[in-house]
Amino acid sequence: MDKSIIQLVDELPSDNITVKVLQALDYVAPGQWQNLVGFDNTIRAITGETDANVIQRIRDRATSLYHDPQQGYQTAIKLYQTIDKADTAIATAALANKVGEKIGFLSFLSNITPKADLSQSIDLLLKIAVEIIVFCKLNGIPQPNPQEFANSLANNYQDASLIRMVALVCLDGILPLGPDFLSKIQLIISGADSNAITQNPVFQAINNSLPGNNPTDKLGFINQGFNSVQGWMNNLVSKTGITPQSIFSHLGNFIQLADDNLDFVAAFLDQSTNYFEHTGIQTVARKLILQAHTLVKQEIQTQPTKPLQNNITQYKVSEKVEVWDEEEEDWYEASIEKVQDDQFFVHYIGYGSSYNEWVGEDDIRTGDYAATDDNGYAVGKKVKCWSEDEETWYTATIEKIQGHQYFIHYVGYESSYDEWVNADDIC
Repeated sequence: MDKSIIQLVDELPSDNITVKVLQALDYVAPGQWQNLVGFDNTIRAITGETDANVIQRIRDRATSLYHDPQQGYQTAIKLYQTIDKADTAIATAALANKVGEKIGFLSFLSNITPKADLSQSIDLLLKIAVEIIVFCKLNGIPQPNPQEFANSLANNYQDASLIRMVALVCLDGILPLGPDFLSKIQLIISGADSNAITQNPVFQAINNSLPGNNPTDKLGFINQGFNSVQGWMNNLVSKTGITPQSIFSHLGNFIQLADDNLDFVAAFLDQSTNYFEHTGIQTVARKLILQAHTLVKQEIQTQPTKPLQNNITQYKVSEKVEVWDEEEEDWYEASIEKVQDDQFFVHYIGYGSSYNEWVGEDDIRTGDYAATDDNGYAVGKKVKCWSEDEETWYTATIEKIQGHQYFIHYVGYESSYDEWVNADDIC
């Protein structure tokens, strides 16, 4: 089951070899990238919002947008994940090839693995193709357009998107192929049999996402993509003066490299890092959060106070309520001690005052319902509904009851998300 965008961002590592490598490449694009991890933290960093309720609304809206197939966010993530996974497999082969060339008794590996320069060139070309496809999906461009991408790359790319392209040039171009990697790729690809590309594992992994009705069309798109960004890549190298040796030197400041053979280093990094997926998740999260933030701000401007006023008057001081405990996944009886805007300071009945705490409106409900079914539920009752996809609880209200089936409305969501659920799915 695919993970939610919240899970993906929450699970991004704050420090591993991928992060260290990207930090080492900061010298090429100083200050452009910071390793934002944790979804709520990313919301705060990108939007500047500090209000917990606004952050929650952005989080909820982002979740909804991510699961909307028309937005293209999930497709973008899958492409970044696919290219890195396939890249790791082919990098293993390239590393084996290099080992076979260097160590005599393992020379048989050279005969059963592809030549590293060819596979490396194909890998770089396909990563550019994926970046173009994702860029167009995230920006509402109906068909992958290499020229539109090239224009944005030259003028608008920044943050995780920019460091990803910098890493592409450094780790997939200069380090394994040398400073003349652009001309080398042109020479290699022009002389390569088309089957060498179409039978490449990375090509096969993303084949269905490449535009074109046949291999010839797809290869044409790949070449178009490479040609569109050659100027930017060449300018980056000229402007920064990056060389295989300077990359190796800066990498050494962050990770210990036991071998100074650049072929080995490049193959090792290709195999042990997932910079495309890591920064790809960050790029998608940034775009998603910015869109969600814009929509939430529009909602707040058009309905600035009415929802909060309704929430405030719904619960009063001294009222007996039930409060949701996320860890225990259950409701506990409590009494309201204080009310401040849409926050409630509660005392749990039967527990000491040390357990008293502030809770939000989503986690509080009226406990007294005159008529309930055998499961203790009634129409209008607030519940928590478990989402297998998101692996989280959502606040909902029961609209209809039919046997052990409950038609629920998710609080804060449009009625199009209303659905029937089983008793086991709600609490």
